[in-house]
Amino acid sequence: MLSLVLSALLMTTHAAEPQSKAFPYAYDQHDYPNGLRLITVPTDYPNVVALYIVVQTGSRNEIEPGKSGFAHFFEHIMFRGTKNVPPDEYERHLKRMGASSNASTWDDRTQYHTTFSKEDLELMLRLEADRFQNLYYPENVFRTEALAVLGEYNKNSAEPTEKLAEVLFDTAFDRHTYKHTTMGFLKDIQDMPNQFAYSRQFFDRYYRPEYTTIIVVGDVTPERVKTLIEKYWGPWKRGAFHAGIPAEPAHDKPRRNHIDWPSPTLPYVTVAYRTPGYDDQGRDSAALDILSSIAFSENSDIYRKLLIDEQIVDRLHVNNMDHVDPNLFQITARVKKKEDLARVEKEILAAVRHFQDKLVPISKLDTVKKRQRYAFALHLNNSEAIAESLAHYINLRRTPETINNIYSRYAEVTPADLRRVARKYFTDSERTVVTLATK
Repeated sequence: MLSLVLSALLMTTHAAEPQSKAFPYAYDQHDYPNGLRLITVPTDYPNVVALYIVVQTGSRNEIEPGKSGFAHFFEHIMFRGTKNVPPDEYERHLKRMGASSNASTWDDRTQYHTTFSKEDLELMLRLEADRFQNLYYPENVFRTEALAVLGEYNKNSAEPTEKLAEVLFDTAFDRHTYKHTTMGFLKDIQDMPNQFAYSRQFFDRYYRPEYTTIIVVGDVTPERVKTLIEKYWGPWKRGAFHAGIPAEPAHDKPRRNHIDWPSPTLPYVTVAYRTPGYDDQGRDSAALDILSSIAFSENSDIYRKLLIDEQIVDRLHVNNMDHVDPNLFQITARVKKKEDLARVEKEILAAVRHFQDKLVPISKLDTVKKRQRYAFALHLNNSEAIAESLAHYINLRRTPETINNIYSRYAEVTPADLRRVARKYFTDSERTVVTLATK
């Protein structure tokens, strides 16, 4: 498949070839009667298989007050095994296979991933099907793991950037569940050991086939994978729960918050704007992605001014991650001196106004488009990297085709689109600023 990747790279340099696809691999997409979806991508990388199981459940799904943090909790407890395969037996299988296994939780998803040799495909699919359908943990194990989650929160909260994100989202949202981070609110995590019954309810709601997509990439055939999934995952029962995620109302004024940090640290400032959820049909999502690179990346004018020329900032970062629902476009700077915080904030706001007023030169826009597509194609250089890239987009639209759709939108973006989205979304009323500095 290396030839396909090289072909994709070459095609990015010719704007006159719109038929080329950003995701160059053939894939098989199959839906089962219970709502489970399977994506199989055969590759020429020999012997290796990457298995990603994407559950469309993250902190966004934590809709009841006082119950945040449970999506992340299940990332932990899912490794506690079943009555059929206890955790020590599961670990023995992984060690014998020499498999690499892990999991992660985010706002919109929880994913479990394992990379192993192709001869262990059936065993791995059987083990994963067992824990997804028959997870077992007694109350004492639940309490122990809930305390481990609290320990992780305490560890993370010692980092200024973690607290900055926590306060930012709590300030920027009133109703939507993006108000709390993936870790959850501290008071909820402290009470988590008392929520054993709710944990079973949460698992029963969301760990269901209609919320789950299985991605298998590597030295496989779609026919064999489909047969094995039918064998081990076919009996999994569809659920009936649908989360009513509260919509965030429009804001009528800018918001601001400050964190007094108890120990010495360099100060931070984050300027954030509410932007739309992921969309691969219109141009807004694509234009904001490109604008983030042009306006605030290491190649931007403000980066060169603040970090290289004036050296009053030692870090400038933009975050515009894809989300299911409207989220935040974040510009964060770590400032060398506390007295420069206000100045840096003004420079960020001035950069925003610049792109609201001026058109980006078409040559710069074209360069960023080519670099963006080239970097994506370069990343698809092994089965695990392909599966990892797919998992992000599968969570958003449950199909690899959304990759081709969004890159088609990138190709269509014009300088006028960049100015339009800057004016549309970077408004005063939807702006939130959070600063952090040593008290």
